[in-house]
Amino acid sequence: MNRLFGKKKPTEPPPNMNDIISGVDSKADNVESKITRLDAELKKYKDQMAKMREGPAKNAIKQKALRALKQRKMYEQQSSNLRQQAFNMEQATFAIQSLKDTQQTVVAMKQGVKSMQKEFKKINIDEIEDIQDEMGDMLEMNDEVQDALGRSYGMPEIDDDELAAELDALADDIALDDDTSYLDDAITTPNAPEKEPGVPTNPQPASRNRDGVPVDEFGLPQLPA
Repeated sequence: MNRLFGKKKPTEPPPNMNDIISGVDSKADNVESKITRLDAELKKYKDQMAKMREGPAKNAIKQKALRALKQRKMYEQQSSNLRQQAFNMEQATFAIQSLKDTQQTVVAMKQGVKSMQKEFKKINIDEIEDIQDEMGDMLEMNDEVQDALGRSYGMPEIDDDELAAELDALADDIALDDDTSYLDDAITTPNAPEKEPGVPTNPQPASRNRDGVPVDEFGLPQLPA
C-alpha cells in the first residue's frame, strides 16, 4: 500500500515562538555590531580627512566614508525591522499566554463551583434550623436553672406600696440629718480656762452663747445668782 500511495511524511512540530524571537534578536544584535564597526571606521575616515588637503587622496577617503555611511544606514534599517518583528512576536506570545491563563482560570472556577455544590449537598438547612431551636431551648432552660438557684427563702411578703412609703420617709430623715446647726455651739465655744476653777482671775465680761445666755469658762450656761 505504501508503494502505491507513498509513505506519509511525518509532521514537523510547530515552531516555538520563543525560539523564533531569540533568533530574531540574535540577528538584530549581529547587525548592530556591524553598525558599531562602521561607526569606528567612519570616525577614522573623518580624522584622516581633517588632516589632509583637498585633492585626489582626500576624495578617495571621502568616497570610502560615503560607502561606509550608506552601509550604516542600511544596517540601521535592518536592525529597526528586526527589533520590530521581535516586539510583535513578543506581543503575540503575551496575548496567547494570557488566553491560556484565562482558560485555566475558567477551568479552576468551574471546578470550584462543582466542589461547592458537592459540599453544599452535605449541608441540611433544616438540620441547622433545628440545632438553632434546640440551642435556644437549652439557653432558656439554663436561665430557669439560674433563677431557681438564686431564689430567696424565708423573705416576708411586703407590699410594694409600703416599701415606697418607707423609702420616702427614709429620704425625709436623711434630709433632716443634713442640718448641721448643732455644730455651731461647738465652733463658738470659748477656749478652756488656763487656771483651775475657783482661782480668781482678772474680771472679764461674761461670755455668752449664740442665744445670748451667759456661759462659764466651760461653755455651760451660768445659773442665776
